[in-house]
Amino acid sequence: MADIDEVLDLLREYNEPVPVPLELPDEDRLVEIEEEILLPIPRDMRTFLLEASDVVYGGIEPVTAADPHSHTYLPEVTAVAWAQGVPRYLMPLCEINGNYYCVEPEGEVVFWRDGDLTDESWPSVWHWVRDVWLES
Repeated sequence: MADIDEVLDLLREYNEPVPVPLELPDEDRLVEIEEEILLPIPRDMRTFLLEASDVVYGGIEPVTAADPHSHTYLPEVTAVAWAQGVPRYLMPLCEINGNYYCVEPEGEVVFWRDGDLTDESWPSVWHWVRDVWLES
């Protein structure tokens, strides 16, 4: 299992300074988002959004939950992903060139590419952060 604290420390270490830093959401914002998209946010994803969605690193931009005007705002990314055919039980974690890393209700991360789920998967958001995002 990926150690959440270890991965969070790595994210903090890799975080790139940007002119307008991202903000972290609070629990109330996540509840509003769940009501908006009619889907509960899986536990690891919730922790990621609350504690690490302000990190900027490399070319991958995971979803955020604090600023409704951001192009990475979870409800916006979700609406686009679903419109492109991503199954509605999946919550997008990150969009890359029209393909999506998504979180299943139980917390596993899967990769949806070219209209289909691939065989690629990661046991948790934290494994995905370590193995995909931080390796990008």
